[in-house]
Amino acid sequence: MGRVDTAAGAPSEFTRVRRLPERAAYDAGTVHAVLDAAMIGHVGVVREGRPVVIPMLFGRVGDDLYLHGSVASQLLRALGAGVPACFTATVIDGLVYARSAFHHSMNYRSVVVVGTASTVHGDEKMCGLRAVVDHITPGRWDEARPPNELELRKTALLRMPIDEASAKIRVGGPADEPEDLALPVWAGHVPVTPRFAPPVDAADLRPGVDRSSAVARLVDGPGDRAAAT
Repeated sequence: MGRVDTAAGAPSEFTRVRRLPERAAYDAGTVHAVLDAAMIGHVGVVREGRPVVIPMLFGRVGDDLYLHGSVASQLLRALGAGVPACFTATVIDGLVYARSAFHHSMNYRSVVVVGTASTVHGDEKMCGLRAVVDHITPGRWDEARPPNELELRKTALLRMPIDEASAKIRVGGPADEPEDLALPVWAGHVPVTPRFAPPVDAADLRPGVDRSSAVARLVDGPGDRAAAT
């Protein structure tokens, strides 16, 4: 287990789940699994007195998140300077249909991480960039040309420790009121599973280049990117 694992529950009052706490989890295994399943995250900070939230590619190595972007990004520069930040990731697992409009919902897995980030360089930067690329498609880093010096200078990479984190998970069908169970309204849930369409070759792909093995594992697999290794 990693640093977010605490026998007492939430690692801090700030990260304690108050709404439906029975859906919360704070152990590293659960938090890491949700992060690995999510394709994209969102990072929020307060900049110049106003909240800013942007989507961001990310990867995970052990108990650290790696966040990727341009060195020209004002948000990344602020993050690298150590401003407090919040990172969220969500996986939608199903649509939940109740007999009442009020109890419609979704099945989901979500994670919230709070803390500060720092800019990384050198070997750790390459390790983090690899994590970001392989997070989306495991094994793709080994197929592609690695970044050159110019590309590295244009790319910012931040490390955000997963010290304060909480997961929240909903599963199952609707939770209708007892008096609504006799209504002639369909209720249930529709599972959502990721599926990838067949790959489309780049218009300028050189003839004779074999299709990516990493992409083939992703597309032909069960939809779980973590299993496409």
